Amino acid sequence: MDLRKIKKLIDLLEESNLNEIEIKEGEESVRLSRSGPPAPAVQYMAPPVAAPVPAPVQLAPPAEAATSGAGKPAAPDLPAGHVVRAPMVGTFYASPAPDKPAFVAVGQQVKAGETLGIIEAMKMFNPIEADVGGTVLAIQCESGQPVEFDQPMFVIG
Repeated sequence: MDLRKIKKLIDLLEESNLNEIEIKEGEESVRLSRSGPPAPAVQYMAPPVAAPVPAPVQLAPPAEAATSGAGKPAAPDLPAGHVVRAPMVGTFYASPAPDKPAFVAVGQQVKAGETLGIIEAMKMFNPIEADVGGTVLAIQCESGQPVEFDQPMFVIG
């Protein structure tokens, strides 16, 4: 399911007095539910063809564990700033085509909504957009390489 469709569903949920929306397209389904005044939770369920393999977890002592703005543990090598995480499992591409320049580079200024990269999932190309404006401080994934759900991709400061 296209990320733009999911964002439109989130907007629809926010504008209405509904507490939950569930949409099914073929074997894919998206369920959005509102838990209260904060933004709605998004749950994306892929077809039951293959289960994703979880990424290896590195444990750090609690005193050393830093947290990102999202309240999730940040990798120790990430610079301070807003971490843009992978919304799905797929293959990351830094440019729209192999012969084209990358969408963004470290040190580049970006605006909220600007495309940072693309994740290909199930033959669909999903743009990854900046949720905040600022300077790209780090790019944590390489073009053509697989990414896992919730994997840090970019740091914007």
